[in-house]
Amino acid sequence: MPAALEGLRVVDLTENLAGPFCTMILVDMGAEVIKVERPGGGDESRRFPPFVQGEGAGFLTLHRGKKSMVLDLKDARGREALRRLVARADVLVEAFRPGTLDRLGLGPAELRGTDRRLIVCSLSGFGQTGPYRDRGGYDLIAQAMSGLMSVTGEPGRPPAKCGFPLSDTGCGMWAAIGILLALVARERTGEGQHVDASLFETPLSWSVWHAARYFATGEVVGPMGSAHPSGAPYQAFQGSDGEWFVLSANAQRLWERFCRLIGRPELTADPRFVANADRVSHREALVAELTPILRKRPAAHWLGALESEGIPAAPVNRLDQAFAEPQARAREMVVELDHPVAGRHRVLGVPVKLSATPGAVRAAAPTYGQHTEEVLRTLGYGAEEIRALQGSGEAVPQEVRR
Repeated sequence: MPAALEGLRVVDLTENLAGPFCTMILVDMGAEVIKVERPGGGDESRRFPPFVQGEGAGFLTLHRGKKSMVLDLKDARGREALRRLVARADVLVEAFRPGTLDRLGLGPAELRGTDRRLIVCSLSGFGQTGPYRDRGGYDLIAQAMSGLMSVTGEPGRPPAKCGFPLSDTGCGMWAAIGILLALVARERTGEGQHVDASLFETPLSWSVWHAARYFATGEVVGPMGSAHPSGAPYQAFQGSDGEWFVLSANAQRLWERFCRLIGRPELTADPRFVANADRVSHREALVAELTPILRKRPAAHWLGALESEGIPAAPVNRLDQAFAEPQARAREMVVELDHPVAGRHRVLGVPVKLSATPGAVRAAAPTYGQHTEEVLRTLGYGAEEIRALQGSGEAVPQEVRR
């Protein structure tokens, strides 16, 4: 079956995580993604530990299925090669600081001036407009400034960021959504457009419940551990074996079922716990009641009992346990690939399944500059021109030995 984005041509000028995550989504869905890397080693994530036979493990996941070519955009010939490449593309994805490509004569306005169908997607720390547009952005910075760190972790503890880089990966997802929306609009109008996604706005847009509470009441919610500001009980508890598990019994029917399960049906009539709003208002008292009860049996006992009663619950897995879950295997969330240097290795699978045009992890990540000559030939460069580019340092050998 053809993939949803088969035939889509994408030029990727990004590094590290947000942009590559965006184009990883596109390539998994069938797009041809040509990753343009700079001379001197290319994408920094190639050198981020840990390594698989000298290849950066993160790079192997983020860039599976893409092509790699090397161009020096500081040189006029490199910029001309990029213009030729973009002229054959549907989408350009870039993550330079705002204004950088404009100074090189490769800005969205100039590129789209010669091709109105082109979609340019820009990812940055704070967006292409506003007083912070020129600031550099990283996941940690965005988590801090967006308020995400202020609600992460346990009360009374130092600020904590989310363990996963949510600002980076989330920005990549928003960028991919923006590109898809622009493609839909182009089908109607024949015109491409400029897509602008930022790390800062990503977690800010995800603040839904916390933002709603603040807008409605002026209350600023602080860190609550695993608890939820609008529901209870909805958090982690510990079994007698020290293992942690989470449960969601905030809905009224689930709360009543839960109280019967733990042998405390009278809690449903306690005025502090009658309705969800009451339980939220008396959360500390509720947790004090439930903690000693749940610590009487191992976590596995409670997980089985909760499952049998239809009350949502789950173990707090480590990553190795999460990937070992039968559901993760059944949904092909771990894929094995063969790489010319790294050999057989594992990468993450595709999390969204389409019945008619499914995505897939089709090929391993490219070696450094692996497709430079191939791509230049498709752009009309002859053998002598390619040799001249390679000699100038704009195009480099396929592999860089560490």
